[in-house]
Amino acid sequence: MTLATLVAGIDHDKHPRFLIGGVFVIIARHFDGISEGLADMKKILIQLDTDALPSSFDRVVAVDAGVDEVFSYGSVTPENVEGLVHGAIFTRKPDDLKNTAIFIGGSNVAAGERLLEKVSGTFFGPMSVSVLIDSNGSNTTAAAAVQCASQHLDFKTTEALVLGGTGPVGHRCGQILASQGATVRISSRKEERAAITCGEIRGAVPDAKVVPCAFSDDGIAAAVDGVNLIIAAGAAGVQFLTAEELESLDLLKVAIDVNAVPPVGLEGISPGDKAAQKNGAISFGAIGVGGLKMKTHRAAVQKLFTANNLVLNTAEIYEIAGDV
Repeated sequence: MTLATLVAGIDHDKHPRFLIGGVFVIIARHFDGISEGLADMKKILIQLDTDALPSSFDRVVAVDAGVDEVFSYGSVTPENVEGLVHGAIFTRKPDDLKNTAIFIGGSNVAAGERLLEKVSGTFFGPMSVSVLIDSNGSNTTAAAAVQCASQHLDFKTTEALVLGGTGPVGHRCGQILASQGATVRISSRKEERAAITCGEIRGAVPDAKVVPCAFSDDGIAAAVDGVNLIIAAGAAGVQFLTAEELESLDLLKVAIDVNAVPPVGLEGISPGDKAAQKNGAISFGAIGVGGLKMKTHRAAVQKLFTANNLVLNTAEIYEIAGDV
């Protein structure tokens, strides 16, 4: 790759800053060997957090995954991220860019997705780094929960119910289950919200078998009828089903509750349960799922540094969870 080839590939309407002399000089120096002679190039993870304070949790996981340096930025938005991305892609040669990566996090999943779109759109040609998005831990938690269920079920014959299915984790659990061939009921207090989530899942998984359902006092019986798998992914402190109601479900084989804050979503399941027999079903609690979630998170961070063109989102993270 030569400087001339790089410049020819730049869309100057999209990247007007490249016309500025100072930035052009930086690009030129880059291709004149600015990163040559660095035999032990450090692995740098650039943490872009949509919250004001970047997550210390995500930083610790990055260090435990073997990252050498973590550069953390808070209150990152599509409007202010471009310079940070340029700093990532113009400091090393294309062959060395696999040693730099971006992690997108924060509590607002929708904001994280918008940030991912902007970051990806800032890359061009060989000038890119790999990106992992796990806002609110939703991707790694969902991947781990569904992987736990996969150990005990054939998804192609599974009727699944995702409680709190319109939330970040529930949405992604539903998407992953649908991608694996399960028939999935997405529940919400309002069926209209569940229908919107079903439409979004079909956008990611065109042949998804997803059905919206209202989970209310009037709709509980219909929602749980005939299900083999229940994943509770609602807000902290919301209990969906009592132990007695769970035990009455004759076809239920696996029950998973990803909420550790009491009261848990599925009564009788303890946070530490891991493939425990509870209420007539194989049960997993939040901590029981959490071990695999943490392994998946670390493995995903490590995966970033194998290439400079990866985007690790829901489907990719689920694949990683199956390998750890």
